[in-house]
Amino acid sequence: MSLLIVGTVAFDKIETPLGKTEKILGGAGTYIGLAASYFTEKINIISVVGDDFPNKYHQIFHDHKINTEGIQIVKGGKTFFWEGKYHTDMNSRDTLITELNVLAEFDPKIPKKYQNCEFLMLGNLEPNIQRKVLRQLKKRPKIVVLDTMNFWMDIAWDALIEIISIIDILTINEEEARQMSGEYSLAKAARKILTMGPKYLIIKKGEHGALLFDKEKNSFFSPALPLEEVFDPTGAGDTFAGGFIGYLAKTKDLSFENMKRAIIYGSALASLTVEKFGTENITYLHSSELNERIKTFKDLVEVDI
Repeated sequence: MSLLIVGTVAFDKIETPLGKTEKILGGAGTYIGLAASYFTEKINIISVVGDDFPNKYHQIFHDHKINTEGIQIVKGGKTFFWEGKYHTDMNSRDTLITELNVLAEFDPKIPKKYQNCEFLMLGNLEPNIQRKVLRQLKKRPKIVVLDTMNFWMDIAWDALIEIISIIDILTINEEEARQMSGEYSLAKAARKILTMGPKYLIIKKGEHGALLFDKEKNSFFSPALPLEEVFDPTGAGDTFAGGFIGYLAKTKDLSFENMKRAIIYGSALASLTVEKFGTENITYLHSSELNERIKTFKDLVEVDI
């Protein structure tokens, strides 16, 4: 089943207590696409880059059989760039530089080939851009997943509420869930957010796992894998989202039980991402490495009582 991803393709420059990089491949759309590609091959992506985006990065998408016809290349433009420095605990960071560049004028266009997508992943972008993509589709996908952040809650609340009222699955972190709902308890926050439109809610808790809720008052918690070293948390949430929707697209099963499995697969991929800088660990990941990590997760959560 075809998957359409809308999200940033970018340059990142990262510093953590364990080292630093020069400009490397980044962006939400990149992480989502790479992660999803380990489960399904029919992936299309919509984004924008400048003509400074090197061929070697275009090749990575092609190697993962991701159709890049929807990536606009702006002649003379510069690709979106973010630079950040993580604190010792790896849970907080300082943004040093944000250059929107071509992203500032991004006007997504859906190629004709992309029209019949069955799964849609709207990466973290301005809510009006997310809504514009959904409105361009002549046929509604079977599942629409949307990721957002507190920045859009601060400056584009009305537009955000409008788009989440017409999607299926919302993914946010625990801080954002509390801000959106006005509730400290994540269980109460989830119930309130689910009245705003989404059928399902995923609350990402970083190194503490992820929660899944639905309107029928079902819930599920997946722990995160305890890791000896975390090199770079950048893109972990997007990798998680890519693994999640990629697994759903592969299995064609949209039940709550299967979403629980999808969360485990997404969490496994995210745990691999953070063990190296940027996309390095998931760019050419061997299937045996992913299978071993899935087995480790299974052993972690399985208990006979």
